[in-house]
Amino acid sequence: MPAVYPFTAIVGQDRMKRALILNAINPQIGGVLIRGERGTAKSTTARGLAALLPELEVVEGCKFGCDPNQPMFYCTECTERLEREGTLPVTTRRIRFVDLPVSATEDRVVGTLDIEKAIKKGERHFEPGVLAAANRGLLYVDEVNLLDDHVVDLLLDSAAMGVNVVEREGISFQHPANFILVGTMNPEEGDLRPQLLDRFAHAVDIEGISDAVQRVEIVRRRLDYERDPESFYAAWADDEHRVSEEIERARVRLAMVTYANRDIFLIAHLTASFKVDGHRADIVILKTAQANAAYEGRLQVNEHDIMVGAELALPHRLKRQPFQDASLQPQQLQQRMEQAQEQTETMEMQLGQAGAAGDVKKKKVS
Repeated sequence: MPAVYPFTAIVGQDRMKRALILNAINPQIGGVLIRGERGTAKSTTARGLAALLPELEVVEGCKFGCDPNQPMFYCTECTERLEREGTLPVTTRRIRFVDLPVSATEDRVVGTLDIEKAIKKGERHFEPGVLAAANRGLLYVDEVNLLDDHVVDLLLDSAAMGVNVVEREGISFQHPANFILVGTMNPEEGDLRPQLLDRFAHAVDIEGISDAVQRVEIVRRRLDYERDPESFYAAWADDEHRVSEEIERARVRLAMVTYANRDIFLIAHLTASFKVDGHRADIVILKTAQANAAYEGRLQVNEHDIMVGAELALPHRLKRQPFQDASLQPQQLQQRMEQAQEQTETMEMQLGQAGAAGDVKKKKVS
């Protein structure tokens, strides 16, 4: 077992850990942006999550780690290979943690097609990029606010679509690019443009822990880890295994989690009350609520799940005036949630009355 600082040994920062877990359960949520000062365990927590996630079944020999159980999402190479061979061998591997450098270019991210070989030899040769390495793994982007905007756009597009398509001179190649996207940044070094900020599904603002007891515990655990990483990891192995199993069960359970029309009305009233632009926040809250219900062992979304989704999806989407407080206060969210519940109940009553009136008219006509 690699001597990575255990995810479960991180003191506090519960919202950040929950956001990462929910994105691990359903990467299609769209990634998490962690904003905070230096030394708040942003990268340590992301690495710890990747280390505890369960192993994957992959097509043996596939450079993209295609899922053998999902042939419809095979890369171009695996699709052609399946046609030739009929079946593909299967193996397992651990989740990859892929670190994207700030200096990354578009070709480095998406990969490149060798046009010269295609023209001279009629062969299609694709050189994989970062998205290929990150498929079915965790893609970590430190200081994402310092990355070129166009590259950030590419990352967010792939995270949303789950596929990377490269086209050059009429030649195309595609492969799955389904990954847990984690971006971190220090707001003191500049912010992301609002258009890019909105495309991160979740945003978590973290700061150093002020409680003296917890700070002492952080120091103790860190020193114990540096003294003997293997023994420290072994001491937390049971907790790591438990969370890993919970995530695995939640992934299986996710497809069975249902929601009612009332839940969608509630989310819509909530986002409308905050005057959130567009509809991405509504979708993110619902997906997050489903993942949270699956993680907590339920098959039906409830208001608690919607609150969790709102806490993660709304803070970076709120409209603010200059010098206005950037945080979303729990009391404020709770108040808006109660108002949304009242509006939803009123709407249900109105719909019920309209339905009853319609039935009466039908009876009179008949």
